[in-house]
Amino acid sequence: MRTITLINGDGIGPEISESVVKIIKASGLDINWDIQTAGADVIAQEGTPLPQRVLDSIKKNKVALKAPVTTPIGKGFRSVNVQLRKSLDLYANLRPCKNLPNVETRFKSVDLVVVRENTEDLYAGVEEQIDENTAHSIKIITRAASERICKFAFEYAVKNNRKEVCAVSKANIMKLSDGLFLEAFRHVAKNYPDIKTREILVDNLCMQLVQDPTRFDVLVLPNLYGDIVSDLTAGLIGGLGVAQGANIGLDCAVFEPVHGSAPDIKGQNKANPTALLLSAIEMLKYIGENNYAKKIENALYKTLSQGCKTADLGGDLSTSEFTDKIIENLY
Repeated sequence: MRTITLINGDGIGPEISESVVKIIKASGLDINWDIQTAGADVIAQEGTPLPQRVLDSIKKNKVALKAPVTTPIGKGFRSVNVQLRKSLDLYANLRPCKNLPNVETRFKSVDLVVVRENTEDLYAGVEEQIDENTAHSIKIITRAASERICKFAFEYAVKNNRKEVCAVSKANIMKLSDGLFLEAFRHVAKNYPDIKTREILVDNLCMQLVQDPTRFDVLVLPNLYGDIVSDLTAGLIGGLGVAQGANIGLDCAVFEPVHGSAPDIKGQNKANPTALLLSAIEMLKYIGENNYAKKIENALYKTLSQGCKTADLGGDLSTSEFTDKIIENLY
């Protein structure tokens, strides 16, 4: 039996975690969940939102499913997500973006993937206060990190029968930093002659995405652009409530929804578990449980097609009712 770390989060995290665990169990797949708490709720007891035991669990088990956690505002604590990425070198942020059945959107047939570099760029946090009126933030782009993320994008394309990888930059203005990213992309692309390549400026990409997102397949981007574009693409398929995500490194991977912990509806049985469930489905593919991943995905799609939805998607089902409907459709 596979052991997987489960960070059940806070806010709505425990509710949607319970839903997803229940669905996976009903599918017939046995997983030993190593449950770890993190976020605002553990600070009083352990003095940090990300205790070392959580990192140790992920390092041991290699794979984690993470519900949303709250990062306190103005308390001096860094984001749990940022700490996880840095501590475990989770260099690739993977954000598949695909229309779901019966979820109203402006576009149909959206099926693209955002691959975001996760460790450097402006998010490296190298800043300096020059004087009271001036601050500098350093944009760091390295050949090693750029080639690593581009290789990840091409390998993902090969494994998932994708046809094209498009590099996104602003190299017309940042000729050295973004120019280096493009240079790395071109170098890596030579090893994948069967995959089409394209290059586009990030502002042009955003315009084209809101005109016709079906023009794109796999996008690979530096950290800042990837953060912005991945939320844009989530909007194309219905919002953050249905947006899955993964942070993947050489040794470990953490799968998580993109949305927050929604403390305003905590404990009210209203939360939509879809984003966490989609993240879990991606996790199952990652560990080679493709049959169970497809079984659960089919059940989710069937449930949505039947008009069974939570309130955020225009339905009237509670978290538990939506969960039960998915389980019914497993059989």
